[in-house]
Amino acid sequence: MSNTTLADEIKDFQDEFMPTIPEDTLNLLMGELQNLIDTGQAEKALHSGKAFPDFILPNANQKLLSLNDLLSEGPLVISFYRGAWCPYCNLEINALQQHLPEITAAGARLVAISPQVPDKSKDQVNSSQLTFEVLSDVGNKLAKQCGLVFTLPESLRPIYEAWQLDIPGHNADDSFELPMPATYIIGTDGLVHYAFVDMDYTKRLEPDIIIEQLKSL
Repeated sequence: MSNTTLADEIKDFQDEFMPTIPEDTLNLLMGELQNLIDTGQAEKALHSGKAFPDFILPNANQKLLSLNDLLSEGPLVISFYRGAWCPYCNLEINALQQHLPEITAAGARLVAISPQVPDKSKDQVNSSQLTFEVLSDVGNKLAKQCGLVFTLPESLRPIYEAWQLDIPGHNADDSFELPMPATYIIGTDGLVHYAFVDMDYTKRLEPDIIIEQLKSL
């Protein structure tokens, strides 16, 4: 397995992509991101020691899965991501797939959750050859219970549209509500044993840390 970290892959993407963005657009993106970070919402989200909310959500094939179903065989790793349209999310999802054998060997199951509709998740499962469950939290109902949801600022929506990042098309609504990237490790007792939440969508939890945490359970 490559020694390249997820952070390395994100940096490589940024090194290639950032120079293509006009300066005024980049300043607007960074300014709005900082405004979101400054709200302190990430610090108020669900964190370790708390019970994870119960849920029943459809997977990419419309099969309903519950928290109890997923915890029936051991600990659970949940990755909340924005959607298949997000390049940072795709880097994270693909890194999780690469590390899935190690996560499974540690006795855990992995699921990813986004607000996109099941058909979009199915497209992503097929195109990225994902072998873990991808669940649809349409309307961000579960993400709201976890305190993860924010609204994409109106000033950024024309930029996303110009980049053909179709959030309403993926989520089947025009609310522009999205979850902060977040990863939870949940024990068989239903409690959050580890939590990573960051409003900065360019920051993601390294799979190696997930594996370390699972081994310490």
